[in-house]
Amino acid sequence: MRSRRPTDPPRLDEGCVFGNNVDTLPYSVICISRVTGSGGDEIGRLVAEELGFRYVDDEIIARAAEKGGVSPNDVADAQRRKSLLHRVLDSLGSDLGAEASGFSQPPPALRDDSLQRLVVDVVEELAGQGNVVIAAHGASFVLAGVPDVLRVHVIASPEVRSARVSTSAGLKSIRDSDRSRTDYLSRFYTIENEQPTHYDVVVNTDRLKTSDAAELVARAARLER
Repeated sequence: MRSRRPTDPPRLDEGCVFGNNVDTLPYSVICISRVTGSGGDEIGRLVAEELGFRYVDDEIIARAAEKGGVSPNDVADAQRRKSLLHRVLDSLGSDLGAEASGFSQPPPALRDDSLQRLVVDVVEELAGQGNVVIAAHGASFVLAGVPDVLRVHVIASPEVRSARVSTSAGLKSIRDSDRSRTDYLSRFYTIENEQPTHYDVVVNTDRLKTSDAAELVARAARLER
């Protein structure tokens, strides 16, 4: 990095410009898309903590749907889905984010076609409220083109990811997860070939510490456009 010349304008520290006032941040919604083993979940939580945003991910939305008594048959009806949306949002308003990590059972699946419609509704509503980090696979596509949204993709190489995943399956589990993700994006968002240009920021955590990656994303969220 070159040193500053006397004629260079003074650099502005974005922390000094925006501070912790979330109302002054250029981006009020951060979408974190991540692959298994990349550390994207932890990065999302750290970004939310740094910016003073709430944090919501796939599991928390699934738990909220479960807590709200949501069923696929209910969601299939558009009118009933409106009331279900409020129930899910009410559940999200509880301390469900903190509770989610304490559950011993896996979260309910939300990849049924009708339930996926509810997920889209929840993501759009959360984005409308602002000041939120949404770590959900499809959030970046749901909110594509929305001006106040920063879309982030967290990646790592298969070898590094498999070493991080605590399973004997190792690389096979990573490949299975990637296939599931590809099928999911194709089925619900017609994304046949995910590209870096689908995102505003792509972070490779092969060598970056989680805290450093989160700092990069938080800094990007503070940059003036």
